[in-house]
Amino acid sequence: MAINSFARKEIKFLLNMEQYENLMKIIPEYMNPDKYCVGGKEYSIFNIYYDTSDDFLIRESLSKPYYKEKIRLRSYYSPAAPDDMVFLEIKKKIGGVVAKRRVSMTLAEAGLYINNRIKPQTSKYITEQVFRELDAFLDHYPVEPKQYISYRREAFFGKDNHDFRLTFDRKLTERRYDLGLEYESYGNFIIDADQRLMEVKISDSVPDWLVNKLSELRIFKASFSKYGKAYTNFIEEQIDSKKQIFVPKISVTRNNTIMNRSVL
Repeated sequence: MAINSFARKEIKFLLNMEQYENLMKIIPEYMNPDKYCVGGKEYSIFNIYYDTSDDFLIRESLSKPYYKEKIRLRSYYSPAAPDDMVFLEIKKKIGGVVAKRRVSMTLAEAGLYINNRIKPQTSKYITEQVFRELDAFLDHYPVEPKQYISYRREAFFGKDNHDFRLTFDRKLTERRYDLGLEYESYGNFIIDADQRLMEVKISDSVPDWLVNKLSELRIFKASFSKYGKAYTNFIEEQIDSKKQIFVPKISVTRNNTIMNRSVL
């Protein structure tokens, strides 16, 4: 059983194809492909996001609080088999700094833990500590699978600073049914085919070369959440289809969705 944890800043940008192609011209000068980008190729990520029955976690996140948290199950295979390794992640954002803790287990073990709180056997103290955090989260939030999101990713790390990562995501795909990693990846796209979601992931400051290139290409920071975008699209689709739905703690108008702060 593997464990991974870190704290860093994550800054997002939504690029058009011209901006992406021009930025990629200088990336090899300063960065190397991530180990998962075998042969320099992109790879796929598949996620199930968990939330309460009234979608409290994503609603709270969209209200942009100082502190927010979420939980998801991630795989690098699709469809995932019961004995394939997956990652259960708890992610917290505190004042702009992201902290993520995760443990790995098989898909079958993940189901036993999430549904029945049966933990895989481990003798590692740090793994037990993460499970205590997960237990506390699941005790506080009665969650269930609510959102599927997958995407194709290119990832790079700095030649001089391995803590500096840059990722480009495309084919962001979402659905709110067939909520299991054992299903094939399919659904609706949440960004255009000629767009890339870029994330700068760093523990200190953004390198000067990247700052200068972003300025030159007029690439500006964007407030973008994959789960948040999928959720607001879902709400807007319900409004547009004129279905009568009740969504707690949300005020809606024809062309706007307002997420209200609330306490569970």
